[in-house]
Amino acid sequence: GVGIKLNPIREIVKGTRVVLSDDSIVRGTTCRRIAELLWQAGVKEIHMRVSAPPFVAPCYYGTDIDSADVLIANRMSTAEIAKEIGVTSLGYLSVENVRLLTGTDSGFCTACFGGKYPTVIPDKTAKNRFETKISEQQKG
Repeated sequence: GVGIKLNPIREIVKGTRVVLSDDSIVRGTTCRRIAELLWQAGVKEIHMRVSAPPFVAPCYYGTDIDSADVLIANRMSTAEIAKEIGVTSLGYLSVENVRLLTGTDSGFCTACFGGKYPTVIPDKTAKNRFETKISEQQKG
């Protein structure tokens, strides 16, 4: 996957300081692999910048995240995440700056960044809850 799609050119990146940018970090697996590839290519430093705040809570409104257990920012501090994904430094856009950029009265949902939901959160959040119901009906 990532190794085929993203392949740093050693002659260009060796000995350089690299800034990685991504829209979000959910589990940390993709940016960890990219960092590994860059270190192997001989970079001197890797600085990761994320254009969203840390995802600390599940999203029930469209993003494919139904459990806080899979969210790296729910389990670790920013410094711990930087170490875990193998980067020199890590920085996120703050929730305050997201609100400033989108307009404070825009209705922009920030529930996954802080856990304050605009509606009642569902009791059953497993992605396969509908399939389970169908299979139970077929048994009966």
